[in-house]
Amino acid sequence: MPLTDDYINTKFANLEYSTDTFYLLYAGALVFLMQAGFAMLCAGSVRAKNAKNIMLKNVLDACVGALGFWAVGYGIAYGNLNGGNWFCGDSLFFLVDYENDNSYEGWFFQFAFAATAATIVSGSVAERCHMGAYVCYSTVLTAWVYPVVVHWIWSSDGWLSAFNPNPLNDIGVVDFAGCGVVHMVGGVAAMAGAAVLGPRIGRFNEDGTVNDMPGHNSALVVLGTFLLWFGWYGFNPGSTLGITADGYAWVASKTAVTTTLSAASGAVANLVLQYHLCGGGRHIYDLEATCNGALAGLVGITSACPVVDPWAAVVIGAIASVWYQVGAKLMIKMRIDDVVNAAPVHLFAGMWGLIAPGLFASGTNMRTAYGADPDIYGCLLGAKKCGNLLGNQLLALVMILLWTFGHMIPFFMLLKVAGIFRVTEEQEEDGLDVSKHGGSAYQMDDSSTKIKKPDDVKV
Repeated sequence: MPLTDDYINTKFANLEYSTDTFYLLYAGALVFLMQAGFAMLCAGSVRAKNAKNIMLKNVLDACVGALGFWAVGYGIAYGNLNGGNWFCGDSLFFLVDYENDNSYEGWFFQFAFAATAATIVSGSVAERCHMGAYVCYSTVLTAWVYPVVVHWIWSSDGWLSAFNPNPLNDIGVVDFAGCGVVHMVGGVAAMAGAAVLGPRIGRFNEDGTVNDMPGHNSALVVLGTFLLWFGWYGFNPGSTLGITADGYAWVASKTAVTTTLSAASGAVANLVLQYHLCGGGRHIYDLEATCNGALAGLVGITSACPVVDPWAAVVIGAIASVWYQVGAKLMIKMRIDDVVNAAPVHLFAGMWGLIAPGLFASGTNMRTAYGADPDIYGCLLGAKKCGNLLGNQLLALVMILLWTFGHMIPFFMLLKVAGIFRVTEEQEEDGLDVSKHGGSAYQMDDSSTKIKKPDDVKV
């Protein structure tokens, strides 16, 4: 075939499409690996008698999330074959007519995000939540509550979207990878679920004191933290949704740097805070607090990762650890038992992260990542129209809180009234692995490894 201009252009177009497709599939796979991170983190944070139960919930999050997002969720988030609207999508349910104007790699990437939002709750309600109720929750979140917020902020039809042809206040909301969309939604649901479900037996005393209920395996907590951190390199850089277009590679690579620095800063800051101020007088180097600080830093940078400079990422991560500590103390004060501190990490650090672009986004980064007005960037950097961006970020924060609390608290209360939300006291005391899953996750019987004595050996 002759090397005509049309032939060369077609080949280059196919190569670009294939490269972008591979990039998005790879990034989606990294995000999906976060399911393993959540499973390990949660398993290590619960007592040994509930390890199998929490890991099954994490498996079901991926499975139920996939089915719910396929059936309804994606269509509510992005369906616009009938013209679309500002509130929610109206087509593509069960992926009908999906191939006409969409890509399967896009669905896969978005599903991985939906599953992540659902999984956040598993640790907060661990050790006392009924399995059936948890499946119901996961379905509602991935099929309705989460997709509506996605539509608002990420769909080109959404009323808060920066990708809307006529964005709110000339910029819309900067939530690049989902501080608000993913982490706040999951964190609000986690807080609501833990509050309605009630604390574990023995967690709080009548005199207001708190009994520690440490997890059984710190090694799993560290493994889970590193798996989540690794998955974040799909979560944040992958949110460019491609790599070949002009500027995309630069945005993705800078996003990886800011993600790394914020995580590191959050971990170190939280270690110091826990040692000097928040450890209840015990000056110890707290491993679990350090891991949660890293996660808070990762959450805190998720909105601003492409629009801030590296120095700002360090500041954002450190402040995220402060928001985490405030959230953890507030949860205890309200007598809400969040087993893995999911709400402090995802809700409180997520709120800070959603605000951060309005303070730290630079003009150059905003123009590169969003094509923004030269006068719209962070207030702390002296933007003339900083109120446009910061105001939008605060509005989105309030709307996500109202929307998610407004749905999840009544839903959890309905489960509680129906008597299907919490297991019995006897089952909780025995542990859910034995009472619900046929036995412990750890087979402690040593009969299979017992060394035979000489008298036991037959000649």
